[in-house]
Amino acid sequence: MKDRSSHRRARRIAIGAAVVLALAGMNGPALYRFGSEKYHEYAINRPEYKAENGRWEIVEFPEEYRLNTIHAALLHTGKILLIAGSGNNQDNFDAKKFDTRVWDPVKKTIKKVPTPADLFCTGHTQLPNGNLLIAGGTKRYEKLKGDVTKAGGLMIVHNENPDKPITLPAGTKFTGKENGQTFVSKDPVVVERAEKKFDPATGKFLRNEPGLGRIYVEAQRSGKKYETGTEDNYRIQGLSGAAARNTYGIAQKLALDKKDFQGIKDAYEFDPVAEKYIKVDPMKEARWYPTLTTLSDGKILSVSGLDDIGQLVPGKNEVFDPKTKKWTYTKKIRQFPTYPALFPMQNGKIFYSGSNAGYGPDDVGREPGIWDVESNKFTKLPGLSDPKLMETSGTVLLPPAQDEKYMVIGGGGVGESERSSEKTRVIDLLADDPKFTDGPSMEKGTRYPQASILPDDTVLISGGSEDYRGRGDSNILEARMYDAKTGKMKRVADPLVGRNYHSGSILLPDGRLMFFGSDSLYSDKANTKPGKFEQRIEIYTPPYLYGDSQPTLSGGPKTVKRGASATFTSQHAAAIKTARLIRPSASTHVTDVDQKSIALDLKKTEDGVTVTVPKNRNLVPSGWYMLFVTDEQGTPSKAQWIKVP
Repeated sequence: MKDRSSHRRARRIAIGAAVVLALAGMNGPALYRFGSEKYHEYAINRPEYKAENGRWEIVEFPEEYRLNTIHAALLHTGKILLIAGSGNNQDNFDAKKFDTRVWDPVKKTIKKVPTPADLFCTGHTQLPNGNLLIAGGTKRYEKLKGDVTKAGGLMIVHNENPDKPITLPAGTKFTGKENGQTFVSKDPVVVERAEKKFDPATGKFLRNEPGLGRIYVEAQRSGKKYETGTEDNYRIQGLSGAAARNTYGIAQKLALDKKDFQGIKDAYEFDPVAEKYIKVDPMKEARWYPTLTTLSDGKILSVSGLDDIGQLVPGKNEVFDPKTKKWTYTKKIRQFPTYPALFPMQNGKIFYSGSNAGYGPDDVGREPGIWDVESNKFTKLPGLSDPKLMETSGTVLLPPAQDEKYMVIGGGGVGESERSSEKTRVIDLLADDPKFTDGPSMEKGTRYPQASILPDDTVLISGGSEDYRGRGDSNILEARMYDAKTGKMKRVADPLVGRNYHSGSILLPDGRLMFFGSDSLYSDKANTKPGKFEQRIEIYTPPYLYGDSQPTLSGGPKTVKRGASATFTSQHAAAIKTARLIRPSASTHVTDVDQKSIALDLKKTEDGVTVTVPKNRNLVPSGWYMLFVTDEQGTPSKAQWIKVP
């Protein structure tokens, strides 16, 4: 009986082998791919592989909850705020279909939140009270050359009356003195009164410096014949007498050129507890693609962006006071490209790495340096390799934040350039003579790299694309772990989803990383089919969560002052080696200036640990933080939320 069974089993194996060989003969490459994929799936799920390289998994929302996530922020409730606005979709914009969701990655719930304006390409940062400040967004979508039917552009309105400002409503008509063409304003504009100028030596009146207003105007009719090629003065219809003499327009070329995106002034706080937007005073300037960052006094600096006529805000930066909810201009002018990477330093100044996400001249505000906002002094920093390839590069404050070392990763040429850099560059701002030096290189030139801080003082560098917006099927399905202590970098598990433009990453309270977004220009290698926005979220579980055990952390106060100590309970106190206070992320367009990991002094107790928060307010701005402890193997606890008041 045993022999007959063996014969039958051998016969089945032989028949199976024959079928496999026959299929292989007919479709060898497909069978090989099938086998390779199965083996790859087996290999990356082995416990020893995950313990060395980590693991990626895809989270796909139910269809009715999917959205084009442009911005994401971790809230102190542990939930994730996902903002699409119109989601880079003209149809959504025209229909005023603006989208925000709150996702709970633990309970796996998703909630739709009413969105008050198009917060597509807004700016955001964490506030001391735990709310998220959100400012700017989209007023109008771009029109490419060829789609523009009416000549238009920037009109500078002059007011020479020193006694009062003047308001011109939308629909105001401007007629050229030389060209005779009439253009119509699209929005209202307030033009401030003229400023009287006096000779400082004699006190004698010299002249009136006119107040200036900027407005977008458009020809009344379609057609090339309504373009103008030179500067002209424009009479404003409907004004008479002194008002007509004192108020006039000046415009350069008004043409059928591409019209860029236009920004809005709107500003909101998002309340994580009520899970709703709260309107605050609007900014002084409309901004699309601005950066918001925290100053030494706890106020929020808003920089750059395209304004309400689609031009780069001309260096007019402003500050939000979280107490009064009001905006004021800074004293001096300083211009940067859009979404500049601006980080608050321990001495109260601002570090600009040179990283940015797009719009602006290629010769203005591109060099890295240290900016004293109060005096407007800007000290350039030397040594940056591939300095012309900084657009769409990523910048991260390496852990721990006290070391004040930054890494700049990859990047590309200005605009739609095909060029990209494989470089990483590191700078130590505490050095006597700070300058950039090259860190370990990546295998490929990389635009849009994500750099994510982990509690064990490593940084995950992942994704991006070799070409502009993944053009030519150039998404990079690779990830690397950079060790901030040793300066070494190694490959880890490959992500499953390509990420380029409009993507970002968030550290979760359980020590995993969340990745969102991606907006490829094309979906095929030949660049013939339009791309589709990547709505899937991906979670990376780092190697440290595949160890034998994870330290616990519980109890302790919910509020800890700067310079104060707090004691927490842990069942693994003897094994705990480090404590880190990590600020929750607010990420978009490869820009996350909130992300930082602060080392805490640590003392072990019999059944827990006592940690001390540093005194420096510039290092530890007020607000909510995740407290992690790690053991001797670098395995972190789950985070405890604490507030620094």
